[in-house]
Amino acid sequence: MKDFSNLISAIEITNKTNAKIEALVHYFNTAPDKDKLWLIALFTGKRPSRPVKSNLMKEWCMELTKLPEWLFLESYSTVGDLGETFTLLLPNPKNTIEKPLHIWVDELINLKQKTDEEKKVYVLQAWNSLEAQERLIFNKLIGGSFRIGVSKKTLVNALAKLSGIDPNQIMHSIIGNWTPNSITFDDLLNGEHINYDKSKPYPFCLAYALEKDLTDLGNENDWQVEYKWDGIRGQIIKRKEEVFIWSRGEELVTQQFPELVAAISKFHNDFVIDGEILAVKDSAVLLFNDLQKRLNRKNVTKKLLEEVPVGFYVYDILELNDEDFRAQSMENRRVKLEQLFKENTTDILKLSEMIDFKNWNELDALRNDARSFNSEGLMLKRKTSIYHVGRKKGDWWKWKVDPLTIDVVMIYAQKGSGRRSSKYTDYTFAVKNQDHLVTVAKAYSGLTDKEITEISKWVNKNAIEKFGPVRTVKPVLVFEIAFEGIAYSKRHKSGVALRFPRIKRWRKDKTVKDIDTIESVKALIEN
Repeated sequence: MKDFSNLISAIEITNKTNAKIEALVHYFNTAPDKDKLWLIALFTGKRPSRPVKSNLMKEWCMELTKLPEWLFLESYSTVGDLGETFTLLLPNPKNTIEKPLHIWVDELINLKQKTDEEKKVYVLQAWNSLEAQERLIFNKLIGGSFRIGVSKKTLVNALAKLSGIDPNQIMHSIIGNWTPNSITFDDLLNGEHINYDKSKPYPFCLAYALEKDLTDLGNENDWQVEYKWDGIRGQIIKRKEEVFIWSRGEELVTQQFPELVAAISKFHNDFVIDGEILAVKDSAVLLFNDLQKRLNRKNVTKKLLEEVPVGFYVYDILELNDEDFRAQSMENRRVKLEQLFKENTTDILKLSEMIDFKNWNELDALRNDARSFNSEGLMLKRKTSIYHVGRKKGDWWKWKVDPLTIDVVMIYAQKGSGRRSSKYTDYTFAVKNQDHLVTVAKAYSGLTDKEITEISKWVNKNAIEKFGPVRTVKPVLVFEIAFEGIAYSKRHKSGVALRFPRIKRWRKDKTVKDIDTIESVKALIEN
């Protein structure tokens, strides 16, 4: 654990990617293989399920420190992170335990089956035997995450530098269905499991937001243009009579979409296709809010299948009958994709429409009209482009419709976590509903550090009530927020749900009298 703790410290004190890579390489050169595997697992979202409830840990911490609940909650609201709060409040350790990372993780996995009293004995013993940074990591292993500024690309580059193996191959190896107990470190890096794991997806090719004039892209004939859809980006894999569906978040979501599995099972070939899972009814694409009703369901009922049927809009083909097509051009892959669909027909899967246009000027009107049928805008793909791993500037661009905007007033503020734990960075906004305010969105991005500091000082002076880490504030500060879409919602008091809300600007020139009404917000749905 000490080596892992030192690695976390080395990563957290620098913003330089090369320094993070050097720290990772050093760890991989010195740590036990099982620890290396668990580091990769933790940094790629494969953390074991929570073995101990947070409320129990809170009770044990207050018992040890003899703090009243109000003071614990006040500390938590100041720190902003529960695991860090425990770490700071607990007394210094009296003992020492030296165990590697993988032993700690295995013990925590087994702890889930224990009684609450047995869990308490184990946790208190750990708290009394670990230094502050190790204790924080222990708390994070139980219930937190490892978002410490290491992207998957940085991790892969460190592994590539360590091993000399191509980064693309390593990226392919570490995503997908593996566990630290099912493979060795060397076999993971060398991809020994890839050919034997029929479910293995490929790393997704991603696009950059368009940041230049269309005319700067060159000849129109060099580009393939499609609509951009707002669903779940996914890969459907059919190998040896089995079907697997992976989301872009590297989750296996096969069981959530049985109708897709049934349709794909009838195809004659083996293949890997890339596309978008969408809620589609009567040949019309529904809103993402409708698709959300189908997500994370262990059992998909017949009623839900009928209410929210799904489809798959296919963008690309990556593999056909064991042949990897990713290094071929976009143009050639499209020919292969169209051939696959000529040989196999289904109503549930639909080829992404290629937009026919003569010059760049025609595309702006098409993009502006995209929201009318629940598209996010346009995708522009260079016909000669290969299927890259991740993002590569110049080949794929996403040109989204301009966001919707409304003016709102802040009514709640909450401190951030980690490095932002000392300032109020998370805000809840409201609009007018006759003679009172109704919450309409939460947002935490879009402001400068200077603005966040100014708002935090204002919140400290103007807070009305405290609810744990949340502060109710006077409805004075007005903001313009932007969002991608809007839909009616029974789950929200306002009756609406906004898609990807974020702060566009702080409107110091406006007062609460100038904010939008719930009626004007709902009117955006009809428009």
